[in-house]
Amino acid sequence: MAATEVWSGDYLWRQLEAALLNPIRAFRPRYLPLLMVYFAYGALGLIAVAESFWIKKALTLSPVQLAELAVWTTLPWTVKMVFGELVDSVPILGSQRRVYVFLGAAFIAAGMLLLAGAAGGWLTFASPENLYRLGAFVSVLGVVIQDVVADAMSTEVVDRENPDGTPRAKAEVDRELGMVQVLGRLALSLGIFCVAGLAGWIASIYTYETVFLAGLIIPLISVSGAALIKLRPVERRSIDWRILGGGIAFGIFVLVVALAGVPYNQEIVFIVSMAVVCAMLWRIVGQLDAETQRTIFFAALIIFIYRAMPLAGQGYTWFVIDVLGFDEAFQGVLAQIGAALALAGMWLFSDAITRRPVAQVLLWLTVITTVLSLPAFGLTLGLADWTQETFGFGARTIAIIDTATTSPFAQLSMIPLLTLIAIYAPAGHRATWFALMASLMNLALVAGQLQTKYLNEIFVVSRGQYENLPYIVGASLIIGFIVPLAAIFAFGRRLQ
Repeated sequence: MAATEVWSGDYLWRQLEAALLNPIRAFRPRYLPLLMVYFAYGALGLIAVAESFWIKKALTLSPVQLAELAVWTTLPWTVKMVFGELVDSVPILGSQRRVYVFLGAAFIAAGMLLLAGAAGGWLTFASPENLYRLGAFVSVLGVVIQDVVADAMSTEVVDRENPDGTPRAKAEVDRELGMVQVLGRLALSLGIFCVAGLAGWIASIYTYETVFLAGLIIPLISVSGAALIKLRPVERRSIDWRILGGGIAFGIFVLVVALAGVPYNQEIVFIVSMAVVCAMLWRIVGQLDAETQRTIFFAALIIFIYRAMPLAGQGYTWFVIDVLGFDEAFQGVLAQIGAALALAGMWLFSDAITRRPVAQVLLWLTVITTVLSLPAFGLTLGLADWTQETFGFGARTIAIIDTATTSPFAQLSMIPLLTLIAIYAPAGHRATWFALMASLMNLALVAGQLQTKYLNEIFVVSRGQYENLPYIVGASLIIGFIVPLAAIFAFGRRLQ
């Protein structure tokens, strides 16, 4: 019995040690440029708390309008194929990677200046609401450009040959590709962790204008890796005008429909986006064998449905500010706890997740996250009043417990998909391939934002009026539980 216990203890310790050390052992200096891009993306959370409070206090946008804005700011992610094609085939000043990273940083900096100008009142060519819309969109555009480059580099930094020129084993290459994706998620989580608590602190003592100006450090971080590390030369090919031309035409269509105010313009854009992205993706996937096509199709379908679930929307954020009294500093504390545990969860579980089937991972994540989200639902029903009277703790303690339990699973669902995409990225089309698959996944987020908008239109919530909020939160929980499980049980076995 004692020997068994010793063996079990040693075994568990070895597993824990491997989970902690494998990402560190997997790191290579050549990964640094793409990891700094992901880190900077996470560090954008530096302005998150200030942005939320500024929107509530200074702007007149409703939860429905903010949900609509979230749809539009997600759309640049759905036209990543345009940027992917440019990065693959159109060098700027002789560079297919570094210059695009700097270009994205310039857009992010411009977005920060627009937000600062709106908050400080020194930009007056548009209303603060429209300046916010423009600043948010421009910032997202910069992040998308950088993300396309980082995605492409995530496959290029992995050697396909040994130093002596002999090909590496496929399993070894696939394993390294998976670990690069893990390191990318870890860099993103580390960026979130580093600024989470700071975001609440600076929002509570500095003006919102100052916080947005402080955000200018983020684009500097994103370019640091590309500026300091020599990038590998990459394969250049001729422009595929069917992809680039189709993507540009699609972008023009989105712009015209949005500016013209066409009824149901967001729904129209979503449907057309799905058609365009799927058509372009099929053009790339058509080069793969039938078995690989089938695997990718069902994996993408399941994860699309998993990601296309509605959220409560901005009304819940306002509720915790107005009713529960969560100020900027406490929001920062919650964000810090969440970021720390998300990073820990990513670090500890990522190695195991890369070894598990996609459907199995998402099945358990669906069940776990739904159960652990119930306290947030309870807060909208007055759970904090009951716990305060019965157990002596209130809303803040519940929020801390809720954040602590849900956060470790926050980033895990993307690892199986990103690994699968990296494994099957076709040579010469890697940036375009990643961009198209990412576009499809981000269209899932658009679908979720549209559902969020519908829920907020059915159950109206406004500043100070939160009677309908439990219906929104409850509906989003039910949909987010039943629909993904149905998809997993229907299609999961076809991934085997």
